[in-house]
Amino acid sequence: MTRNEPQARVAGSYRPPASSASVRSRMSQQRSKDTAPEVEVRKALHARGVRFRTDVKLEPDMRTRADIAWRGMKLAVFVDGCFWHGCTEHATRPAANREWWANKLDANIARDRRTDAALQERGWTVRRYWEHEAPSAIAEDIVTTIERLRTAQRH
Repeated sequence: MTRNEPQARVAGSYRPPASSASVRSRMSQQRSKDTAPEVEVRKALHARGVRFRTDVKLEPDMRTRADIAWRGMKLAVFVDGCFWHGCTEHATRPAANREWWANKLDANIARDRRTDAALQERGWTVRRYWEHEAPSAIAEDIVTTIERLRTAQRH
């Protein structure tokens, strides 16, 4: 198969070909960890003296990995991209392969909801932020959440 041919269907995982070389290039550079928004939030937390783990597998039987986490207090933080996770303010849907993208992005949103519910059932506090939110505001909210969880653990 050449790069321009559509991928074969493998257990429902068909992915249409990129609509152009520039789209293919952009999509191939999308990161799953250490994205610019995540790094900025981590810098803001670090500047406040907060230490953390990154790209953390939260539960052995779940594929979910938090962008930032504190296992001891069961706090998981996700910094979600507007496009991939369906931000109501900034998300757009591609014009090419419209149906495939709609299904893909809707599935991402549904997976996020299932993940949050599954983690909360296991005692995790889940905080999700959008990539467009100010890193300093996100860091402040995380610090407040950490303080609240530490207070609750003492009682």
